[in-house]
Amino acid sequence: MDINIFIKGFIIGISIAAPVGPIGVLCIQRTLSGGKSQGLATGLGAASADAVYGVVAAFGLTVISNFFISQDTWFRLIGGAFLVYLGVKAFMASPGRLNQAENNTRLISAYGSTFLLTLANPMTILSFAAIFAGLGLVNNNLNYGSAVLMVLGVFGGSAVWWLFLSSSASLFRNRIGDKLVWLNRISGTIISTFGIIAILSLWYTR
Repeated sequence: MDINIFIKGFIIGISIAAPVGPIGVLCIQRTLSGGKSQGLATGLGAASADAVYGVVAAFGLTVISNFFISQDTWFRLIGGAFLVYLGVKAFMASPGRLNQAENNTRLISAYGSTFLLTLANPMTILSFAAIFAGLGLVNNNLNYGSAVLMVLGVFGGSAVWWLFLSSSASLFRNRIGDKLVWLNRISGTIISTFGIIAILSLWYTR
């Protein structure tokens, strides 16, 4: 197996995860509100979804990719509505200490909600397909071992980005203090706006 394949996958993972969007805002908000573990769990949910799309692109699973793309309208509607829900939830969130059971539940919820939200964006698979084609990584050029290595690289690159983002945000958590309520409201508004734009875009693309 060529380590260069893993490195290319790693770079792809970072390039897909790094652009600022609703998941990035959500990761920062959850880090500031619930701590670094909340933000990291959010990011790992997105990284896992990126890995799923990486599998589809790396193994050339045309039937699956066509299904996601063909259902773009429903995914965009559901994803947009879910973003509005998460935005309202963030807006209403109030800082407070959690016991261990509550914290574990929130970690699972943070991971699962972001995984589903990222998976509900079929445009991600088009991004993967374009990058794979640009790098000459079409499925004919990848054996199964190289494809697995590529997917691991994608997950690793995405996970490292989210670790960096949640760690950076956590550095400011103790300095924010009573401003956290307002930050929750601002980030909640931004997240909801992304959701509303996603829903309204359905009418502009008809």
